[in-house]
Amino acid sequence: MTTCCAVLSVIVLAQIIGLLVLIVRLFPGRRRPPPVAPILHSSATGEISIIVATLNEAHRIAPCIEGLIAQGPVVGEILFVDSGSTDGTGALIEAAARRDPRIRLLRDDPLPGGWVGKVWALQHGLAHASTPWVLGMDADTIPQPGMAAGVLGAARVNRYAAVSFAPRFRISTAAERWLQPALLVTLVYRFGAAGADSDSERVMANGQCFLARRSTLLGAGGYSSAKASFSDDVTLARHLARRGHRVGFLDGSRLYDVRSYTSAVQAWREWGRSLDLKDSTSRTRQCADVLFLLVVQGTPVPVFLFVAAAGVSGFELLLSTSLALFAVRVMLQFALAASYAERGVAFWLSPLADPLAALRILLSSLRRPRSWRGRSY
Repeated sequence: MTTCCAVLSVIVLAQIIGLLVLIVRLFPGRRRPPPVAPILHSSATGEISIIVATLNEAHRIAPCIEGLIAQGPVVGEILFVDSGSTDGTGALIEAAARRDPRIRLLRDDPLPGGWVGKVWALQHGLAHASTPWVLGMDADTIPQPGMAAGVLGAARVNRYAAVSFAPRFRISTAAERWLQPALLVTLVYRFGAAGADSDSERVMANGQCFLARRSTLLGAGGYSSAKASFSDDVTLARHLARRGHRVGFLDGSRLYDVRSYTSAVQAWREWGRSLDLKDSTSRTRQCADVLFLLVVQGTPVPVFLFVAAAGVSGFELLLSTSLALFAVRVMLQFALAASYAERGVAFWLSPLADPLAALRILLSSLRRPRSWRGRSY
């Protein structure tokens, strides 16, 4: 019992410190700007080149193509960079190109050593882009009408050299609606809400919708700073911020939807192995982030249940801190609700998945991915 009490004493001290840090991190979110609105009517013409990296995307690329075709004249060209798809992706893009002359299908060169496939494709697309702004998007996105003008307007109003946007998630299975928000919260707990200002080493980004001045990218070596990163979006954003460029991360839930995964298992495996952001973070900060998540996300539910079930006396403070951390988490779930197209009971029970989410970040931090989007590294 003495050992148990000692462990619980350490946990309660860690929870108190973690709760204070968490409040400080989340507090600026009170002043975060509202979601960026699409702009349906814009006088801008030919300002943006959209680059989409593709590799065997035939099963999900159609909504992305249709959404990009619906963008107004602010988009000068839509460059699909294919990396050797064998499933008919190229044929779908070529058919779309016959409907919209802005669409071009490019084939990137063989993948050089030391590069991640998606980043190499973006670099290839950048070499062919000809407009002042470059917007990188993923093939699983569903752009809303007016999205392109909306992101450009947000960049100009806020004087960003680069800015990315958080999506609205489309999730069909109950298991994923339970797990995925808990995984998302690991980002919010570490870096704050979208729209909150951060220093260059804590800047967040989302490569599913990442806009940057072409001149800024070219001056920074294109996407080469993130060539070996599995969290290339964050790596690039922090590289640009360290060079003195103004970099932003905003709520884009009104601009586009995303359907990245088809199950909770796939979300755990695919998203979970890059969500740690170890490629974009120093080792010291990475260790601190993992410990922080284990305390504020991993311990409240199991500790509360253990103390309550075991009837350990004298630890009312531990019960209180666990309950306080859980209350913060529940309030955050309400704040995240607008970022989900489907919710239901499973979504609202997601705080119970927090220990699993914290564990996933720990496991992912311990090993580097060996495969990604059908490629081995």
